[in-house]
Amino acid sequence: MNPPVKYRNMFLQVLLMIVTLGFYSVYWFHETATEMKNINNDPQANPLLWTILLFVPFAGLYSYYKYSEQYEKITNSEFNRWLLFVFWLFLPFVVWIIVQVDLNKRAQAVVVPAQ
Repeated sequence: MNPPVKYRNMFLQVLLMIVTLGFYSVYWFHETATEMKNINNDPQANPLLWTILLFVPFAGLYSYYKYSEQYEKITNSEFNRWLLFVFWLFLPFVVWIIVQVDLNKRAQAVVVPAQ
């Protein structure tokens, strides 16, 4: 059985980013990192630590890398972690779009029970 992945409306997320002055992005980071940890069944992953490290100068780079690593795992290496990491550094909204679109697809996927 697949771990639950929450479908998130892209328009509503943009609205929440604006209304919360960007603080929603921290919540989104933590929640999606937790979902990817569950999908990968990775006991070593620590989304809470990564989220806290976002507020520590230069430690956030580690968080971006670990997040990118988790995403690479759920895509079965179809999307390179280093590319996502570079997007984190220069175009973070691109990371949001790439990851959220993929997670939304997973959330909408219908699991057909084996017969």
